[in-house]
Amino acid sequence: MSQRDALLAGARKCLVEKGYGKTTARDIAAASGAHLASIGYHFGSKDNLMNAAVMEASSDWGDTFQAAVDASRAREPDQRMRALLGSVFASLPEERDLLVASVQAFTQAEFDEGIRETLTGAIGGARRELAAMILGVEPDGVDPGTVAGLGSMVYNVITGYVIQFLVDPEALPTVDQVMEGLRALVPASD
Repeated sequence: MSQRDALLAGARKCLVEKGYGKTTARDIAAASGAHLASIGYHFGSKDNLMNAAVMEASSDWGDTFQAAVDASRAREPDQRMRALLGSVFASLPEERDLLVASVQAFTQAEFDEGIRETLTGAIGGARRELAAMILGVEPDGVDPGTVAGLGSMVYNVITGYVIQFLVDPEALPTVDQVMEGLRALVPASD
């Protein structure tokens, strides 16, 4: 494992164990076995490293959704959405620590332009990926309007349920209830 990879792994470990805001550069160096100065060399700052670790962990989590949707062999967008939500809801308990760290990163964006820029790019990419996942197409094939509409809606549904789970996991609806709610918003035309 390269020193850069070790630093990322150490930062991810610290995210889970200490959270975003309480992790120090020394914590990461200790968890990774790397020298403290290597953080600056490879990432420029501890915050840049933490951002990279959150983005990497979130990307890995997103990859599990794509695998679940693909495994469902669902062809229609509503079936793909059901598979996506099933995967999200099933993974929430095991990903709780990552999700808490991610929410902490979002709160830092108000005060750190670097974090805001990183998150802006990540959210844009996630919206495109989610729209593509629901439509069953490649991300390159999703037009900006669909990213803005469908991608944003799916991203916000997932993010909202993540927050709800972190605050009150017992109140999380079932996938059937969510799908029924979405159908109520856009009833089938006659």
